[in-house]
Amino acid sequence: MTPPPINHASSAWEQSGPERLYVLTRGRSAAGRRADIDLVTLVVARAAARPEMQPEHAAILRMCHYPLSMAEISAYLKLPFSVVAVLVSDLLIDSLVEVRATVRTATIPDPELLEAVMHGLQRL
Repeated sequence: MTPPPINHASSAWEQSGPERLYVLTRGRSAAGRRADIDLVTLVVARAAARPEMQPEHAAILRMCHYPLSMAEISAYLKLPFSVVAVLVSDLLIDSLVEVRATVRTATIPDPELLEAVMHGLQRL
């Protein structure tokens, strides 16, 4: 039996195989403040990338000079959201990024209140 070609292993690594994802997150599947992070959470860099950083951490800092959503970061890095959430949480713990919740639309007020305001304005 012949061993698999070397290129086979490297292509699995480049295609975000489970081994690569495990190495990127150092085996973690969740981080401290991950509960605050969802797909539409905006991430903004507060510091510049340093040469000694993990390449994915540095890439996040470089691309987040303006607010980017977690979904956009995940797409640009071609990594699953769960992996990006762990990486952003690492940067958040070190105060290298800031996360912002998206602006939520206000709930619709009570229709009866709107009708009362409308009738009051018509009487003026």
